[in-house]
Amino acid sequence: MMPAPQVQRHRLSLPTGELELDIHDSAFALDDVMGFAARANAKRGFLFLSKVLGKHWPVTPSMMRTVHQSLADTVPELPGPVVFIAMAETAIGLGQGVFEAWLAAHPGREGLFLHTSRYRVGEAPIIEFEEAHSHAPRQFLHMPPDAHTRELLLGARALVLVDDEASTGNTFLNLTDACRKLNPGIAHVHLATITNFMGAPATQALSARFGLPVTMGAPVSGEYRFTPGQLASASAPAQLFDPSADRGASGDFGRYGLHRALTAPAALAARLAAEVQPGDQVLVLGTGEFMHPSYLLGAALERLGVDVVVQSTTRSPILTWGAVGAALTFPDNYGEGVANFLYNVTPGQYRHVFICHETAPTEALRGLADTLSARLFHFKTETHIEEV
Repeated sequence: MMPAPQVQRHRLSLPTGELELDIHDSAFALDDVMGFAARANAKRGFLFLSKVLGKHWPVTPSMMRTVHQSLADTVPELPGPVVFIAMAETAIGLGQGVFEAWLAAHPGREGLFLHTSRYRVGEAPIIEFEEAHSHAPRQFLHMPPDAHTRELLLGARALVLVDDEASTGNTFLNLTDACRKLNPGIAHVHLATITNFMGAPATQALSARFGLPVTMGAPVSGEYRFTPGQLASASAPAQLFDPSADRGASGDFGRYGLHRALTAPAALAARLAAEVQPGDQVLVLGTGEFMHPSYLLGAALERLGVDVVVQSTTRSPILTWGAVGAALTFPDNYGEGVANFLYNVTPGQYRHVFICHETAPTEALRGLADTLSARLFHFKTETHIEEV
């Protein structure tokens, strides 16, 4: 009989409470994939901060690709069509990467990728659900305007829901319920997360809880306990949703649905790589929900031999503690009027910073670019990219 894997126990005193974490199984060294941070959020005072998402921590595109493939490999054989949905904002890039890895491994299979959003795009109807513990709890899924894409969503037999971590499963359940109201034919749900900290009993009970077969794929699993102390409150609201406001968000990169992988900006990468000297460190920075194109640009630069990492700005308020060693605060480029942040980056840290954004150039973007001595690249479409 094989010996049971040894449980890794972590006990941490956060500024917001006491966190206990038991790791039961891990395909990666834990320190390589996550750290610990404290949220400025009275609902949840801790954060399992991923080091492989390209969000709060700089990561090489090759490591991101490894994680994408690892999660895609957990997806079982599912009845089609299969719809992949990534959770805003943190896991949007992860979900697109997993979808693209799954497509590459299943040529000829029909699949659809969508990501949730906290912005409304155009006149498309939105499906609302709640991420109750979040600093910005209202999430939306757009009904695709294209008839074929809409048929795929409404005719899907399986959902693959992608997030960076699962701690309660509540948000997945809320999204599944919203989708099943539109499409009662959904027969299977697969949850793909980097870390699953629900614990074995809760994971085993997912199918009964959801009311249909549910599988879980996570390279890191365990369970946690958090004893709140003095929870920090964010200084300002993190969500000020106006359903009539045009925030400049695009439907072309996942909100309206994608049937294929996005094209890497190879020509732009070649031009930028030619300007990078040996030894120069490069940061490609996504903005808010606009994450995957920054990964694609970073991956193209990496293939050309550039020393590059990827990261993104965020609306998530996190305290400077633990895995967050530095924080920049600035206005959001979507014009929503909420604070945005960039963690673990300081001015002058990188020789080159390339900021990828979907919104039109704003004073907020120009101010961030000035702070980081960065260059702005406006992705008007997948192939129409303008340097500002």
